[in-house]
Amino acid sequence: MSTLRTRGRRRAALLALAAALTVAAPIAEARPGGGGSMGSRGSRTYTAPSATPTAPGGGMTMQRSQTAPSPGMNNPGMANPGMQPSGRRFGGGFFAGLLGAGLLGALFGSGFFGGLGGLASMIGMLFQVGLVIVVVMLALRFFRRRNEPGAASYARTGPGGPAPGMGGPMGGFGGGAAGAAPRSPQMRQVQIGPNDFQAFEKLLGEIQDAYSREDRVSLSNLATPEMVGYFDEELQGNASRGVVNRISDVKLLQGDLAEAWGEDRTDYATVAMRYALRDVTMERGSGRVVANGDPEATELWTFQRQPGRGWVLSAIQQTR
Repeated sequence: MSTLRTRGRRRAALLALAAALTVAAPIAEARPGGGGSMGSRGSRTYTAPSATPTAPGGGMTMQRSQTAPSPGMNNPGMANPGMQPSGRRFGGGFFAGLLGAGLLGALFGSGFFGGLGGLASMIGMLFQVGLVIVVVMLALRFFRRRNEPGAASYARTGPGGPAPGMGGPMGGFGGGAAGAAPRSPQMRQVQIGPNDFQAFEKLLGEIQDAYSREDRVSLSNLATPEMVGYFDEELQGNASRGVVNRISDVKLLQGDLAEAWGEDRTDYATVAMRYALRDVTMERGSGRVVANGDPEATELWTFQRQPGRGWVLSAIQQTR
């Protein structure tokens, strides 16, 4: 009888331990974003944000995004694609072989018909010269079409603007290459002022508060649909584990601008923010605390703005 009781106690203890591990393990980082990097930053989605005094190591590359990478986009490892060689040289590949053969034949009096002598040699040389002219004309026509308006090209800065990829405080400009669209977005500078910084700080607190209250309606007014979808996944995960994340006492300690730029009609601003918070995860039924998050966090938040609308959150990235 005593043996059965001992086994029952051990089983109950193991079940309690397993339940505790199940609750605590996935919620070490319970604040919005879960300590990951997610969202979209336009053509700079897959480029790590620039370093700032608040985030000296810069930001991590994006882990989750609904923006699909494309050959022309700023992919990881291409900090400044606008300054990278295009990989296309004039007369490269097949054309280079023809040009080389033709020019060498013309210079040395041999080539396709070398060794025949006399009239045949002269005809061969004329044929090669004509072939060179045809190839040059085709090459010129190819590059002329390639440079016509509407053709895909690398992103350009505005008049007097800095080169793509040059980010910094107060209106730093981040460039980008064309995405999957047939043309590059029209890049331009965006100036960020005190009112914008106040809006960013306000959004930081409001998003944390709405997330804590699991208020999806408020979140939809503060973030892009993509980010709201990620938040909803996290909230559903908390509900399935029978816990709730309560965030309070959010206070911005330090913040600065990493990058600010515009693409077509959308403004973007990536801001490094170090903030304090009280991050507690509790059981829904009893209110018992099962985990405490870090009292301080440093992240890079990207905000976007459409004409006539305010800023909303479009991405969260962790620092390196």
